[in-house]
Amino acid sequence: MNRFAIALLAGVAGVSVMSSAFAADLIISEPAPAVGIVSTTGNWDGVFIGAFAGAGWGTVTDEDNYFLNGIDAETDLTGWQLGVNAGANFTVSEAIVAGIVGDIAWTDLNGDVDADSSYSVDWAGSIRGRLGFDGGAFLPYVTAGVAFANTTVTDAAFEDTQVHVGWTVGAGVEFAVADNVSLDLQYRYTDYGSKDYDLGAVDQSFGLTSHAVTAGVNFRF
Repeated sequence: MNRFAIALLAGVAGVSVMSSAFAADLIISEPAPAVGIVSTTGNWDGVFIGAFAGAGWGTVTDEDNYFLNGIDAETDLTGWQLGVNAGANFTVSEAIVAGIVGDIAWTDLNGDVDADSSYSVDWAGSIRGRLGFDGGAFLPYVTAGVAFANTTVTDAAFEDTQVHVGWTVGAGVEFAVADNVSLDLQYRYTDYGSKDYDLGAVDQSFGLTSHAVTAGVNFRF
């Protein structure tokens, strides 16, 4: 092997040793990443307002058999609703969010007994508590509270409107879609109890229950 080849090999070996040492220094001197706790909680605290729409169905029970179509005769109601809500959330532990919410909705929930007789729910609302699990970007919850509905019973020449007051219970989930904006999907069952209606000489009692599935958007402040 000539002297030029020997010198070339020696130079390559020297450069390799220097490169390895430099790389080792970089690896050793690079600080290890800090170990921490990643937060999975969302930003659900605060006041919110929103709007919602959905479908509803229910039953009116003719408790006094006024329409003479069977004892405790039931008439089915179907329709839509459109409303607004407002409330507030607050964190009670790392994973639990409590809150209170009120809502009011225009409803087109109605049903016919016959050609001249019908029921209609004109508007409905509720004041409810909520209890949810903070899943970060989503908040599943249960809800319950007091509910009320303005209902009209029509029978040919007679018509009367009353406000029912009862209870409601349901469940839902909110999904955060942007800062302080969330989508709210909910199901509720409501028992509005019974109310007497003036349809002639004697008041008649009618009971009302309903189901509702709604979708809405909430803005938090």
